[in-house]
Amino acid sequence: MLNSQTAESVIDHALSLGADFAELFVEKNETNVVSTLSDEVQSVESGINFGIGLRLVYGTKVLYGYTNKTDQDELLRIASVLAAKDLRDPVSTLKSFNFNQISDIHPARKILSVDAEIESKVAYLMAADRAARAAGEQISQTRGSCMQREQHVEIFNSEGLHTNDRRNYIRSSLTAIASDAGEQATGSWNDGGLLGWEIEAGINPQHTGEEAARQALVNLTAKPCPSGRMPVIIGNGFGGVIFHEACGHLLETTSVAKKASVFHDQLGEMIASSIVNAVDDGTMANEWGSINIDDEGMPTQRTQLIKDGQLTNFLVDRIGAQQTGFARSGSGRRESYKFAPASRMRNTFIEPGDAKMDDMIASIDKGIYASHMGGGSVQPGTGEFNFAVTEGYYIENGKIQYPVKAATLISTGPKVLKEISMIGQDFSLACGMCGSISGAVPTTVGQATLKVDDILVGGNA
Repeated sequence: MLNSQTAESVIDHALSLGADFAELFVEKNETNVVSTLSDEVQSVESGINFGIGLRLVYGTKVLYGYTNKTDQDELLRIASVLAAKDLRDPVSTLKSFNFNQISDIHPARKILSVDAEIESKVAYLMAADRAARAAGEQISQTRGSCMQREQHVEIFNSEGLHTNDRRNYIRSSLTAIASDAGEQATGSWNDGGLLGWEIEAGINPQHTGEEAARQALVNLTAKPCPSGRMPVIIGNGFGGVIFHEACGHLLETTSVAKKASVFHDQLGEMIASSIVNAVDDGTMANEWGSINIDDEGMPTQRTQLIKDGQLTNFLVDRIGAQQTGFARSGSGRRESYKFAPASRMRNTFIEPGDAKMDDMIASIDKGIYASHMGGGSVQPGTGEFNFAVTEGYYIENGKIQYPVKAATLISTGPKVLKEISMIGQDFSLACGMCGSISGAVPTTVGQATLKVDDILVGGNA
């Protein structure tokens, strides 16, 4: 996408201005989004975005700029502007580019640049809508979406790296709305991955619609949730969002290097229950948060974060490695060419255990089963969190009694890790978008159903 001679000239110029390291990140991003409202197509939107990001590093100071132009003079100008306050004699020289052809471990077939498959996507969303509305007369409306994205990246840097990658993302979702006597409730289901529209063969519109409707109908009949400290069972899949937000971000060198994480000096120490094993893995085939290479050009890898309760690794990008001395983990990610990379999660999850769901429920006198989790807020540095339960049930005397609404889970990541006493076998993953200093990137969360012995539950009963 960018002429190698142009890249060489720009990086050489940046080094002549005294930069220790220089990098060009070239991106072409094509997107298509099909949206439906009940049984009607609401919109079909497509777009192409292109740009180049230029990063200069002086020690651990990062200077960043970007442009939509490939013009050499414009890129040279940006380099000069960025370095204006940090000019010094050259300290590094450019190494000759050595193109590195990566292995694509996440192949895709029905890609956006070949065919957007609009009719097929509309048919899928219409079938999901019919399934949802057939679940009950109280389902008054659905909202569907199918997003497909094809991202091409090319990276040059002053250490001689020249590589490229193509990433194909697909994600479909349906939200169902249930109404009765002035009350409303919602439910949703989504599927996604790092592949093309061939995902259609592995997803079922009937299941999508029925599951979204089931959640909405359960929530419509839910009672107010009791509050107080109690044991909580957190469901599989998206239940892993609590670990992601309240603990995962604290293991990124973005916060560790600043000592803004409570875990910054606890490598090798027990930070969780001994049954907890946590991983961040970018190599999982065709998963939503996977990558071939990170946005600094490093091959992805599997990183064991916690082993038998012990903190074993952090997530480390180039600058994080310079600041902390920890080895890079292929975790440098960014939303687009408009952002400098930072250490970010990929597919982050707690590994499954051997406990049975029935035994977890039977072990609770009074508590909550949070089968589906929603969004929340987290206090950076401490891991203090407040997460909404989108589908929950009250447990009493070892049995599920009734669905509850307006429940929230309140605690800290470090405390919750030590309160996990049982982990189930029903491991699953769920896709989402994660926002941080380098923008929003596709990430996967996951876990098996697990039991937390003590957590503060907020409710309005």
